Amino acid sequence: MIGNITIGQYYPGSSIIHRVDPRVKIILTLIFMILVFVVSSPAGYALVTLFTMIAVFYSEVPIRYALKGLKPLLFIIIFVALINILTVKGETILFEYSFIHISLEGILTAGKMCLRLILLVITASLMTLTTTPIMLTDGIEKLLGPLKYIRVPTHEIAMMMTIALRFIPTLMDETDKIMKAQAARGADFDTGNIVQKAKSFVPVLVPLFISAFRRADELATAMEARCYRGGEGRTRMKQLKLTKTDAVVSGFILIFIAAVTTAEIIF
Repeated sequence: MIGNITIGQYYPGSSIIHRVDPRVKIILTLIFMILVFVVSSPAGYALVTLFTMIAVFYSEVPIRYALKGLKPLLFIIIFVALINILTVKGETILFEYSFIHISLEGILTAGKMCLRLILLVITASLMTLTTTPIMLTDGIEKLLGPLKYIRVPTHEIAMMMTIALRFIPTLMDETDKIMKAQAARGADFDTGNIVQKAKSFVPVLVPLFISAFRRADELATAMEARCYRGGEGRTRMKQLKLTKTDAVVSGFILIFIAAVTTAEIIF
């Protein structure tokens, strides 16, 4: 399950999504995430789902790879669905026994919430899968550029965010290795109740924290050895420039937003 986390990983490619400026990708991803929470009609959900499928297709990222990030969140998705089914009260009662009330409205609400989670995870994964960590850092720094006038260290903030995002799969791999090593020594992570399972993860957390601090120290040493001094006066080998591809993709997004807005008004 740990190896199924795709957020923070990069999938090499030369698709139109890969070639989009990271600033444009970040802005469009945030707009899409907001749009996912705004839509409420079946037509709106159909359009955002269709758009996500089109984006995955044109990114040239394998569908299995894009959907792999949903496996670690399967428990959360099921939990959210059950909570909404059992707590949302509606007029059309489908099943009722004692304090359990299942209505059609509750099932529809659960479906909408689960679909939102799925679309958000796929979209966030798709942005990191099609953007290198360096380009992502440059994009975040450029977007935070106006904050420099109030002395906000935008470069350092962008660097920390990107390093944290990049180290998610690294730490997950490290966790998997530690769990396998502890299991080889007789540790049991599968049996027992919730409290017992939580206690069984203590031998994993201690070496994981030690490994994380060691990696952070090695990264700091490597950056100092390369004379890293933050964003002041730094140059870039690749300068970010908006191209026709960015204009085409942005225009397509605007048309999509207009279509979703029209669908919400009509339906």
